[in-house]
Amino acid sequence: MRGHWPAVAFAALLAAWPGLADAAVEIDFYSHDFGKEFPHAFVVLKGRIDATGEVVDTNLGFSALRTSPAILVKSVTGRFDEGIVPQEYIDRSLQHFSLMLSDDEYRAVMAVAAAWKARPQPSYNINDANCVHFVSDILLALHLKGDPRRGLMKSPRSFLDAVTADSQALIASHVYSPPAPPPPILAQSLPGALETKAAEAQ
Repeated sequence: MRGHWPAVAFAALLAAWPGLADAAVEIDFYSHDFGKEFPHAFVVLKGRIDATGEVVDTNLGFSALRTSPAILVKSVTGRFDEGIVPQEYIDRSLQHFSLMLSDDEYRAVMAVAAAWKARPQPSYNINDANCVHFVSDILLALHLKGDPRRGLMKSPRSFLDAVTADSQALIASHVYSPPAPPPPILAQSLPGALETKAAEAQ
């Protein structure tokens, strides 16, 4: 057991220090086709913020408060959806691609969310401000090719399929910014340092 305790201690340090273990927020882009529900585009965010260790587990989207024939002819009351999409709905949706976000990128996504949440009512317009437009703004904030596309802004799956195809290189080269190295007090407690101190004590 003596030979294993430094590794155990190191794992405990990682778990105790926010941002060192599994510190990253992943964003997944989803579409939901016609079925029992209206077509929808949305994102899922899960992980941990590097700087604070705050756990993130939510989903974001934008929709009409009520689905009625009125949405076809005029702007209607919109609803910013945060954390309300059930897991079973997500499981029945199509995941297009994922990215690991730096803290700055996570803040950029949440800034887009805040802007859409603050839109004056009636905020939903099927032609100019629907769920696909919301996801388009998130993609643009992350510097992907998410510009609105003629003929696709009412079709979540077709839009995200096109973005995926056009952004392959950007998605593949996306670089996640890892957390900073542990502070000195923790660095001195890592397995190598512990063994060195033990040797010096002898």
